[in-house]
Amino acid sequence: MANPLASMIDPKSLPPSLWADTVEEAPAAPPLENDMSCDLAVVGAGFTGLSAALHAARDGASVIVLEASEPGWGASGRNGGEVLPGLKLLPDEICDLMGKDVGEKLVAFAEGGPDLVFELIERYAIKCEATRSGWLRPAHTQGAEDGLKENLRQLVERGHAAEWLEAPDAAVQLGTDTWHGAILDHRGGTVQPFGYARGLCRAALEEGVRVCGNSPVSEVKRAGDAWQVTAPGGQVKAGKVLLATNAYTGFHCPGLNDRLARSIMPVTSFIVATEPLSDNLQKTILPQGQCFSDSRRFLLYGRKDAGGRLLLGGRGLMREPKRPEDFGHIEKALRQAYPMLADVKISHRWSGRLAVTPDYLPHVHEPEPGLLMALGYTGRGVALATALGGAMGTYAATGDRSHLPLPVTPITTIPFHGARALYAGALFTWYRALDALSN
Repeated sequence: MANPLASMIDPKSLPPSLWADTVEEAPAAPPLENDMSCDLAVVGAGFTGLSAALHAARDGASVIVLEASEPGWGASGRNGGEVLPGLKLLPDEICDLMGKDVGEKLVAFAEGGPDLVFELIERYAIKCEATRSGWLRPAHTQGAEDGLKENLRQLVERGHAAEWLEAPDAAVQLGTDTWHGAILDHRGGTVQPFGYARGLCRAALEEGVRVCGNSPVSEVKRAGDAWQVTAPGGQVKAGKVLLATNAYTGFHCPGLNDRLARSIMPVTSFIVATEPLSDNLQKTILPQGQCFSDSRRFLLYGRKDAGGRLLLGGRGLMREPKRPEDFGHIEKALRQAYPMLADVKISHRWSGRLAVTPDYLPHVHEPEPGLLMALGYTGRGVALATALGGAMGTYAATGDRSHLPLPVTPITTIPFHGARALYAGALFTWYRALDALSN
């Protein structure tokens, strides 16, 4: 089936963002121009696809990546750049849901995600403004502290480097007394995410991967004992295919991917960045360089970049923002959290999609032998997509499922997915009400 959305993606149109304005030059990723063959074809050049390609190539597979626009075009190049360990759910909740052995394997895997990110950055000399100063998790109300302290207990019980900051100490680290007590997790860090995506692309190229930009896939189908992936410039015959399109799954292969697209809720994340802060404000707001994300269900998250700008992000409407006013709720939250920035101008506003699953866990699928899928990072995509993509690449190259951190499951669609905008709007309003009441 032809892909009607492919024509809507302008390969020359890079969505505006702070990261697009400050990233280094892109590596060469020319379009597919003829028929080719390989062991693994990867659809999507975000963190999942690029990490999978890199790891599969290191394990001896020949790999071709097909990207509809350019590497990092989607959420991988537009997120907040926070490199966070773990998953949305508490470790004990995951073990209750999946069973202790499987749950602990997934927990350990997700908690180690930042280690892999910073290892790859060092190994391949990726220029992406990488820092590892820690991650603050402040309570948005006094009552929310209990949940964070339970989370901390479970982290410490598993040997992770984290500690509790009482409200005065948290205020010093955050640069504001807007929040209450906070977890300081020393494993977290930040990157320039678009630079990291381009760095992963360069690393994959170094390992022999062929990366084809401006090559939107229109069809994936069985061709004898292999798979055939079709793009405007030709066809790729591959032993295995990995669909690594996450929240942008609808841009690839309608028909084949309809069920996959309906298994996630794509949520838009809105981010604003200030002009560079003065030296005085630099010394008082996040003075140690940590990033943060608070305890709200629809959380606020923030950090500073290498240029001294303060970024604040949060969830919003399902639709893509079209004007500055669409970011009003984030700008209001910024001024409320940091009233000393009342007169500081906003220099950048942008958005990206993240994929939320009903159980808040990532999913791995293989509906047919050799057709692989991985998605659903629920806001933890920098570390988790890198790690799960790497595991998928190793699995694709070796055929050994023991490398996967969670079971391969059937695709389960969300009921009434077509009404997702209405559902998400109602959920957004409900969760904001719960956040306001959780004192």
